[in-house]
Amino acid sequence: MGKRTAGTMHRMRNGRYDNVDFTAPWKRHTPAQEVEAEPELVVEHAATGFCGAVIRTEKTAQGLTVTLEDRFGKHRVFPIEPRAFLLDGVPVTLVRPRRPQAGRPARRTASGSIAVPGAPARVARAGRIYVEGRHDAELVERVWGDDLRIEGVVVEYLAGVDDLPTVVERFGPTPDARLGVLVDHLVPGSKEWRIAQAVTDANVLVVGHPFIDVWAAVKPASVGIERWPDVPRGQDWKTGVCRALGWPENTGAAWRHILGHVRTYRDLEPQLLGPVEQLIDHVTVGGPTG
Repeated sequence: MGKRTAGTMHRMRNGRYDNVDFTAPWKRHTPAQEVEAEPELVVEHAATGFCGAVIRTEKTAQGLTVTLEDRFGKHRVFPIEPRAFLLDGVPVTLVRPRRPQAGRPARRTASGSIAVPGAPARVARAGRIYVEGRHDAELVERVWGDDLRIEGVVVEYLAGVDDLPTVVERFGPTPDARLGVLVDHLVPGSKEWRIAQAVTDANVLVVGHPFIDVWAAVKPASVGIERWPDVPRGQDWKTGVCRALGWPENTGAAWRHILGHVRTYRDLEPQLLGPVEQLIDHVTVGGPTG
């Protein structure tokens, strides 16, 4: 890199850089709104991008701190400093709650989002999310149903991934009608992966999880088992699971049992949570309702 000359330094002091403030927005010493760190308030830590709901505030030897929990259940502790957090994209200064909160804290949806009481379902968007089968659709509805209705997103299911190219061609995705697809067992080199690669473009997002079936995306502990059993190759996986666990070989009844134990996103593995959130973002950003 060349040396800065006296002329260069002069231009930086007296030319077009004179009035540029290169300080990060959350570090600028300008007045910011003070917001009480009430439980369930969702904020973003400006310096790291970590977004979560307030769990508690504590006074420590180093000063006041706040603990945030993201939608995957991960906790992080941050010092409370001026302009250190963003609320709806705006820098704010968190302060300790001055009085006990009246009534109950804001209700969360099963996906971890802040619920909007009384909000009507939005008119369905032109975009769609497709999943592989009925069980996938029911699981997405169980956890993300409230969010999908507010966003106007319809979830439909395929009869397997083999017909995906035909479905995409028939749907005709556009920038105003995007298509998102959730695929089971989407790992590099698999049949599912090759099909996904063939249809993906700017208007079609195909994401997946590594599980052979969406059943395994439910945490074993939530269902009351130690782990999902290994099923020999060539045997129907769901039937094999029922046999290994001593359940009746009725996969429909087994699924109802599993789904009945799913109450929130905490009952699902992170490898499913991220992909579904990606799909919702893909079909809602910039897309009008239909």
